[in-house]
Amino acid sequence: MEKTHEYTNALLNETSPYLLQHAHNPVDWHPWNELTLDKAKSEGKLLLISIGYSACHWCHVMEHESFEDAEVAKIMNDNFICIKVDREERPDIDQIYMTAVQLMNQRGGWPLNCVALTNGKPFWGGTYFKKEDWKKQILGLANTYKKEPNRVIEFADRLTKGIQEVENIGLNTEEVNFTWKDLNNMVSHCYERFDNRDGGSNGAPKFPMPNAYHFLLKYAHLSNNKEVLDHVELTMEKMAFGGIYDQIGGGFARYSVDKLWKAPHFEKMLYDNGQLVSLYADGYLKFKKPLYKEVVFETLDFIERELLAENGAFYSALDADSEGEEGKFYVWNETELKLFIREDFEIFKDYYNINSKGLWEHGNYILLRNKTKVQIAKKHKILVSELEAKIVNWKTVLMAERAKRIRPGLDDKSLTSWNGLMLKGYVDAYMTFGENQHLEVALKNANFIANTQLQKNGKLWHSYKDGRSTINAYLEDYAIVSSAFIRLYEATFDEVWLSRANQLVAYALENFYDKNSGMFYFTSKLDPELVARKMEINDNVIPASNSIMANVLYDIGTLLDNRIYKQKAIIMANNVKPDMEKYATGYANYATLMLKEIVPFYELAIVGKDAHAKALELNKKYVPNKLFLGSFDRSEMELLQEKFVQGATMIYVCENKTCQLPTPNVMKSQKLMK
Repeated sequence: MEKTHEYTNALLNETSPYLLQHAHNPVDWHPWNELTLDKAKSEGKLLLISIGYSACHWCHVMEHESFEDAEVAKIMNDNFICIKVDREERPDIDQIYMTAVQLMNQRGGWPLNCVALTNGKPFWGGTYFKKEDWKKQILGLANTYKKEPNRVIEFADRLTKGIQEVENIGLNTEEVNFTWKDLNNMVSHCYERFDNRDGGSNGAPKFPMPNAYHFLLKYAHLSNNKEVLDHVELTMEKMAFGGIYDQIGGGFARYSVDKLWKAPHFEKMLYDNGQLVSLYADGYLKFKKPLYKEVVFETLDFIERELLAENGAFYSALDADSEGEEGKFYVWNETELKLFIREDFEIFKDYYNINSKGLWEHGNYILLRNKTKVQIAKKHKILVSELEAKIVNWKTVLMAERAKRIRPGLDDKSLTSWNGLMLKGYVDAYMTFGENQHLEVALKNANFIANTQLQKNGKLWHSYKDGRSTINAYLEDYAIVSSAFIRLYEATFDEVWLSRANQLVAYALENFYDKNSGMFYFTSKLDPELVARKMEINDNVIPASNSIMANVLYDIGTLLDNRIYKQKAIIMANNVKPDMEKYATGYANYATLMLKEIVPFYELAIVGKDAHAKALELNKKYVPNKLFLGSFDRSEMELLQEKFVQGATMIYVCENKTCQLPTPNVMKSQKLMK
């Protein structure tokens, strides 16, 4: 029988799983749209804007404590127009109100709650509140506005001005000059915060920050900096050994609440896993550690098992909670483990730390590692190959038992930008390991984006669910997807992907570019105006859309021999250069671009029927300062003209369009690259 609900609000017709979770709250929630904003103006009510996402543990807690409570709902409904926002669907709104809360409180997080004037200008905000505190706060705000509206309006105006100025960047008119000294100074600031015992940055919580480590890996390799290289290797091993990595089913949780990577905040996000696959694939090329290959293959198995739709789209996230408890799906008690792992339990116990190291709470253990397979095999007097066979069996048994549990909630919307990150992860894995399955999944996803989310004029949709594409895309969508399409071109030499990337870049330049600063706005000029039109400048767990676009312009400018694109990219990096030293991780992706100017940046042109096989062979050596281009026959691409030799597959190692003598020999070509 269909469940009947006492309450239903305007969120019922939304596609976002997060908004639908609140569709039967007694709070009269509305989605963010022109209709809702007009309603607030006509009724003269303040806006109460509550922002979160479906996998957010504390968002669920606040919903249960406050938003499902009829008494709290009455206070909210009587005094405010209440708006629920999925931060993943509407990052533009989240940016504005997160900035407001950070300016007021010097910290932020989700759930994010703001109260704003009818014009959207905020004047109060915070994160999670207990029920009684929440009632007291919102009643007090409503009364203050009734008694002293002018004081509130004045504060909202000042705060909005502050929001508009944060990450507002102008054109740097100083001459462009990127040097090793710039990057060395930046990395030295990073180094001060390195945790050289447990990896990552000092303190807790710990986020993986794949973009920052991608840069540090490239920097350390190209500058031959052993200290930084050791730190990257340590961090990658500690994350792979930790509870943040699902030791049974593969895939990473969003972050660790402690400094040991032990206890994760258990939600699994597509964007983390896409980027971490890319990092571990590159890490394997550099360090040749079998552990990194395991991480890549297990993580992609997890993605295909739990986050891949029939049409090739990737879903967004798995919840931290199941049955109302955080992590319940992933943790084990010793009694059940002894029941399931009947043989070799002592070895299992040692390998996965069923001891004080792995003990979490309520007698449950988080499976994690702190010894290598060689160390465990030696201690228990067995061969490594025997241990590996046991591990495969343990994982099979525990996966079967875990499948009987109630699963965490699935956020089954597909975000175009996050799909691009996962697409690139699949291509990077393919380029490292040559596994055809990875390329097949990548192509299916790329065709989903191209056929469903990309319109004929180059415009993208941001979100997709249940056959509906919605929300005009943001800069992050154009930047990330074009980056993934460029990488897919490198893997296939199919020029359609390069052409589509170029189409997206042209659209972004037309609709997002600010000629005065040389940077891009986060929202299109076609979008309804918010209280601020923001630029996303600083890299975070996901790199800033501006830093990704700068790298895209540089790379596609190189491949298509478009000097204007490359000049725009260099201007963007130069704009942020004065700030890089003081906030290194916030500019790691711009530093990656600077490396392309500081060291030789190779165009590896491969032409002939074996171009594909030779590209994979060439890629077995870690050379981060290169781009592949190629064809199986003659090509009209500027950099491939006159390079086809009948009956042979030739490799051209080029720099700034100047090529060394071609050779069919992969090893000779590798030696030509520093």
